Amino acid sequence: MTEDELIVSEEFVGLSLNTINYNLDQDDRPPPPMVHSEGVVSTDITHRFRAACATLEPGELVKDGHFTLFESVGALEIMDPKMDSGCLAPGESLDDDYDVTRPLLPSEVLGIIDQLLCLEMAWHLGYPLSQTILTNMYIEAMLVPSPTSLEEADFIKNHPDDAPRDPMHTVLRAYCLGLVKSCWYVNDRIKGEHYYEEEDFVTNTYHRSLLFDVGPYEVRDEITEARRVLHSIRSQIPNEIGLALDFRLELRTAFLRAIELSELRSNPESLSLPWTQMKAIWEPIDKSCHLGTPVPGAFSTKIQRRLASTMPPRPIVQLSFEETSGHFRRLFTDGAEVLKVLNYSDSQSLLNFVFAFQAQKPQPLVYIRALLQFFMFKDMVILGHLSIKHVMDNDLAIVVLPCSRLLDPANDAVEAPHDPRFAIAHQMETFRHRAAQSYLDIFRALCQNRCRVRRTLCHSIQDWEMVQADAEEIDQLLQVQLDEQPIIYQTALASAGSDPAYSLPLSSWAYLYKLRLMEWIVQLGFELETYQPDELAGMYWYLSYLAKTRAQHVERIKAFTMQRMTDLRARSHPGPYGSLTPAMEAEFTRSLAYLRATILDAAVTWELADGLCCLYTVLARLRLIVAPGTGKHPLEERPYGSDALRYDIRMKPFAAVGLPELPAFDSFARASAQPGVATSSLLEYAHRAVAGARKGYDALAKLPDRDAFTVGCHDRWAARTKNSLRSVIAASIAIAALKKALARPRDGDVAASLAANSALAAVDVVPQAVADRLGLSATVPKPDDAYHEWWIVPKVIETKTPLKY
Repeated sequence: MTEDELIVSEEFVGLSLNTINYNLDQDDRPPPPMVHSEGVVSTDITHRFRAACATLEPGELVKDGHFTLFESVGALEIMDPKMDSGCLAPGESLDDDYDVTRPLLPSEVLGIIDQLLCLEMAWHLGYPLSQTILTNMYIEAMLVPSPTSLEEADFIKNHPDDAPRDPMHTVLRAYCLGLVKSCWYVNDRIKGEHYYEEEDFVTNTYHRSLLFDVGPYEVRDEITEARRVLHSIRSQIPNEIGLALDFRLELRTAFLRAIELSELRSNPESLSLPWTQMKAIWEPIDKSCHLGTPVPGAFSTKIQRRLASTMPPRPIVQLSFEETSGHFRRLFTDGAEVLKVLNYSDSQSLLNFVFAFQAQKPQPLVYIRALLQFFMFKDMVILGHLSIKHVMDNDLAIVVLPCSRLLDPANDAVEAPHDPRFAIAHQMETFRHRAAQSYLDIFRALCQNRCRVRRTLCHSIQDWEMVQADAEEIDQLLQVQLDEQPIIYQTALASAGSDPAYSLPLSSWAYLYKLRLMEWIVQLGFELETYQPDELAGMYWYLSYLAKTRAQHVERIKAFTMQRMTDLRARSHPGPYGSLTPAMEAEFTRSLAYLRATILDAAVTWELADGLCCLYTVLARLRLIVAPGTGKHPLEERPYGSDALRYDIRMKPFAAVGLPELPAFDSFARASAQPGVATSSLLEYAHRAVAGARKGYDALAKLPDRDAFTVGCHDRWAARTKNSLRSVIAASIAIAALKKALARPRDGDVAASLAANSALAAVDVVPQAVADRLGLSATVPKPDDAYHEWWIVPKVIETKTPLKY
């Protein structure tokens, strides 16, 4: 190409790409009109441009060193309606000509308010203000210029004080004031807590003050006045519309009241009144939504051009009122439920409350999750009245140290350095400082969206690994101060051998939490569809491995707890740590109740995981599960990966953990595929494991809230337990279907093939022809379609009735 062919005039840069494409694709169309203006000389370069392009090979790129990337992107954006915020259609003006001072009918005010309700909920769901509330002409006129007083916050500027105001304008202004002020409160609360920008919520206010300088009492008084005006003209408007408007104003008052009361973090019964009121108010609001008349002109995307944003105009987020109603009902219900966290019973009930509350489907909105964080962590005072030390000591007493000298508050009052209690207090305070942040991070992590929960926990287990190492050192120092003697113990799950061992309470506590986090990470992987169907057998085996390790560890803790209680009972002399008093026995009973519930929970987890591992292994052998996107059997070679690489990816969060040791890939593959074990034996083992899990869940579901440590969330916890029990029943049905199908009489070839594969090697599967003649199919449900999102139970059905030979 010659240099002349690449010369492009300044006018060409300003041409629309649509115009260029128009001329390139339409040879028979006339060229665009030439630009005529004084001082501007335009030249039609279309033909020269086409000739230059004809010399280029497909895919070849020509770049001018003086034409920067910024300029090239700018040239692409110019006059493109999707990218250029200044691009106007013929005859279109830059601003809307909607008149906010025009009289409004009552039905039109109702329609505008209902549309604002939909936009408000869209904002709560994570869309920016520029696509939701700030597209309203009345709110934009109210907030520009930024009002510093209630009088300035008006969409009718310079309104004379003595001039009468349109009653409908009064109602709409009061509603907008309440809406904008509540948005400021919500935005401020979310910004003060841990959240993820653009992923959870968009806090950008585009330099709009959202009535920061206007007090909440002034706004509530304005709403009260608007309700009085509405009541005074009730004879002039339809009664149904008047009531509908009044309910919407009452909703704004109750919402503001709920937000303000949440700052108290006191009695949850009194704080829940506005949420209960809003839930009741929403019923008539939902029934009257059909009375409103839409006013499309009151909402415009053109307002976005005046916001502090370089992005082109984005469409207004349109939620139906039915969708909005469902989200608001859930908001009010969750708002009342989250207040129950303030009823503190014990640390384990608190953890279970947060876990169960955040595991709801769908998950609570970001504002509710921010409220939960605020209640728990504001000013580092837990739930408004508890210190971190109090909660941690309560947890240690429940799990590993009931009635222990290590947690005696009197230790802190000892000032003599030679006194063992002084050293105990010092070492325990050192441990609390080291473990407090990791402990609180568990609660904070659970307050995030589900994807972030798993991601955060993957980082947390590395921190808990270090906490455990530090705790072991402190445990050794405390052994000297307590003059602890090692004991020989034996648990129900495994014998410990003949070597005596120390209790190591602090490191045992840290190890238990690390194991729980590792289990949650694997279980959240099932919930978030992290694993492919052909990986489920292996991941359920690893979950079983972790749960069994946790059960053995809790059995060890229980053995030392029982030994300490026995020793105290054997002592005859009284005293705080001399003999077992009724108060001390109650504390031991509470700790043992927790340990029994934890062992039961770990046992049902490993039993059901074992059963599902065997079930998926059999489905793989029978070619009823194939690798996604390949159509191949999971054990066959796949073009873009290997089982070893996939194992490395799945186990990456646990690679840095020293205990429990991460199994090598070969061990993992053998444990999940179980070579040398007959298919019928696998199904029989799965049947026994699932039967054991069913008995365990039956026993778990009967525990009262105090024994299950679910005070305040027992109903939600019980519902999840029942869903797990349903998963157990579904697994039993799938196993029975496979056993029945494999026991059915078949022709000689199929029977011989099944018999030959009764003890399959790790890479052996039945031939495809045999698999096709089994008359079975298996489907793996999505987590949302399963009874419990952690237990993905396949559905095995007969596709046809096989012939008997």
